[in-house]
Amino acid sequence: MANRSCLSYAFLLLVAFQSSMIMANTVIHTPQCRPVAASSKDKILFSMNLLIYKAEFFLRASVGVGINGISPGLVQGPVPIGATLANITNSARRVIEELGLATVGHLRAIKQVLRSNLPFPGPQLDLSAQVFAGFVNLGFNVSTLSPPFNIYANTLSFVLAAEAISAFIVQYYAGIIPSIVGDEQRQLVAGIGLNEAAAFGVLRTILNDGVNSTVLPYTFTMAELTNRTSEVVNRLGGCGVKDEGLIVPFQLGAENRSTSNVVPGDVNSLAHARFEREILRIVFGTGNATMPGGLFPDGFIGALYQLIINLKLS
Repeated sequence: MANRSCLSYAFLLLVAFQSSMIMANTVIHTPQCRPVAASSKDKILFSMNLLIYKAEFFLRASVGVGINGISPGLVQGPVPIGATLANITNSARRVIEELGLATVGHLRAIKQVLRSNLPFPGPQLDLSAQVFAGFVNLGFNVSTLSPPFNIYANTLSFVLAAEAISAFIVQYYAGIIPSIVGDEQRQLVAGIGLNEAAAFGVLRTILNDGVNSTVLPYTFTMAELTNRTSEVVNRLGGCGVKDEGLIVPFQLGAENRSTSNVVPGDVNSLAHARFEREILRIVFGTGNATMPGGLFPDGFIGALYQLIINLKLS
């Protein structure tokens, strides 16, 4: 048991360390894959849309309350669409609750560093099983699976969705860390990024424990499902392979010697980075950064998102 705990801790440190090693050798080939010029503050506020989504999604699925049930007045926005208490194991519920609570802390830390006395405006969120089923349907190239895929039905299905949200946060922070100006803001972003990377590693480990499990009531395994959904995310993002399944070909594995892919990374096993338009194209589910939908039916909140809309930076 002690060895297992040590290995788990070492794994989390490894994942956290990767997020601070970003962009050392990343080549961005096309304009639509480059970051949008913006201030450090606006980049941090852009990330808050993702953090708010994660906190609301994790907390409402695990304990049935949102951010304001934990920290009243921190965020002010419309009630999320389709929030549901997930049918997950007690151990998974404790993990999801903890990670949701931690994200509330990240939001509070941003508020403190940015010297804000007012509640942060929150975007309209869609947490419904239907919106996530849409991504899965794309992965299997069907109008709808039968029965419709429901992320709230069991632990692995929910953790798959939770892992995806965590991945977007980690990858965006991976992208912006080198450009953040000011010691206080840089320390804030690094601290959130490292903690989020550890959370991502926890969720990825839970998924990997069921990698060969059949996703009932279907016939496909969790390994196939992660590969299918990763293909959808990469296609929507339009900037290469940055989302990877749990089992990959040797050429995508660490040092081209592993098909196991618990900790995804690039050719040197560095964390993948995504920027604003990439993130929007994915979470909107439209492949267009100026066409809201999916998880954020009314788009993001903040000056950086408005700049993307005004300049039509799809």
